[in-house]
Amino acid sequence: MTRNFILNTELTEKQAALFYLGQEGMMIKYHDRYFLIDPYLSDYVDRHCRTDKVQWSRRYPAPIQAEELDFVNYIFCTHEHFDHCDPDTLRALAQASPEAVFIVPLPATAALLSYGIPAERIIGARADTEITLDECKILPVPAAHEELHPDENGCYRELGYKLLFDGLTLYHAGDCCIYDGLAERLMDTDVLMLPVNGRGYYKLREDIIGNMTAEEAVLLARETNAGMLIPLHYDLYDVNGVNPAAFVDTLFSINPSQCFHMFAPGERYILSSEK
Repeated sequence: MTRNFILNTELTEKQAALFYLGQEGMMIKYHDRYFLIDPYLSDYVDRHCRTDKVQWSRRYPAPIQAEELDFVNYIFCTHEHFDHCDPDTLRALAQASPEAVFIVPLPATAALLSYGIPAERIIGARADTEITLDECKILPVPAAHEELHPDENGCYRELGYKLLFDGLTLYHAGDCCIYDGLAERLMDTDVLMLPVNGRGYYKLREDIIGNMTAEEAVLLARETNAGMLIPLHYDLYDVNGVNPAAFVDTLFSINPSQCFHMFAPGERYILSSEK
């Protein structure tokens, strides 16, 4: 993936383009605006999160460097974990795109301030409080990273984001498990981007907080009548990933008519609101 590959992607008024950056990183191009969600373009986790029992090591390099992304308009982080809110990536993006605005859960604003990002460039998002960004409306959705984590003011520490374009609705879950009421918030979404790496006792014991299983993601897509299901969070780290073949097998066992797309790092996919 190159800077020009993204910038030279031509779209109609009814199209949006997705560019996969690895882990849960997704760039969305809509009209002439660029929305970047959970970019993780360094090896910060490898260098700072290793323990005697858990060896974090990227399976592939970032498909593009943050310094090349000097055209981004909006940068979203779903929560403070370093593979979603990476100090190295966010500092580089802030410098490369000096006009970019950062949207993060309200409790995570302190983390961005500590990275040196000015307060005037940060929007603290609250669940169910709509944010208007040019031609796009953003609806933050509570995310249960195994559990829901509201702070003392009732603001959730983890959020997903619904992006409402003209005729297209995309949902990026961040790190999330299913909870009562989530499906109702996501009915008839055109694209669901969901983590599928699962969870378990031994992971949690090593402070690896989990996500949906493949089965749960497929069932959620079926319950919500999703147009397309995109699995995320399965491919970057062996210690917290899952074989993508298992996801595909699960989908074909439960709901073989479900449209899905599995990305390679750096891949582009063009969506259209025209049916």
